Amino acid sequence: MARIAGVDIPREKRVEIALTYIFGIGVPTSRKILQTTGVNPDTRVKDLTEEETQKLRVEIQNNYKVEGDLRREVSMNIKRLMDIGCYRGHRHRQGLPVRGQRT
Repeated sequence: MARIAGVDIPREKRVEIALTYIFGIGVPTSRKILQTTGVNPDTRVKDLTEEETQKLRVEIQNNYKVEGDLRREVSMNIKRLMDIGCYRGHRHRQGLPVRGQRT
């Protein structure tokens, strides 16, 4: 298994899909990363060269917030809302819908 951003990505899947196993990367972001690095999206992870894997690692590490950093930022944003006592913060604290959904 290739390890990118602290996540073991599956060897049998196409690179375009395998990158989505990383928290914070969806299909559109995955396509953008592959276009920037010049890696063919139809390549299977097991067929990637070490050079291509390294390109992907560097691109993700330098230009995207993923995994722990992203999770920390999201939780800090929610905590900030709760601390300032705004409506959205109260809804988060009570475990209720925040964006106007019916209950």
